[in-house]
Amino acid sequence: MDYSDIYVRRIRSLCKERGIAINKLATMSDVKQSTLDNIVRGLTKNPRVKTLHKVAIAFNMTLAEFLDFNELNDYSFEDDTEE
Repeated sequence: MDYSDIYVRRIRSLCKERGIAINKLATMSDVKQSTLDNIVRGLTKNPRVKTLHKVAIAFNMTLAEFLDFNELNDYSFEDDTEE
């Protein structure tokens, strides 16, 4: 699994848990719909921290809370071939 896939799964999971559609998340986070669509579809592999921070706030989380979950914490960059 790619690093970018992990935070896409996080966004999708949080949306599902909270009953929020991606277009609603865009409104809540003040992130453009197209930007979120590109992230969720995997077209944007490395979103800006500012974007992820806005998404975290929309979920009523800090950025640290948003990024603190097992799949991401267990990720090994040594296995990642992309520099």
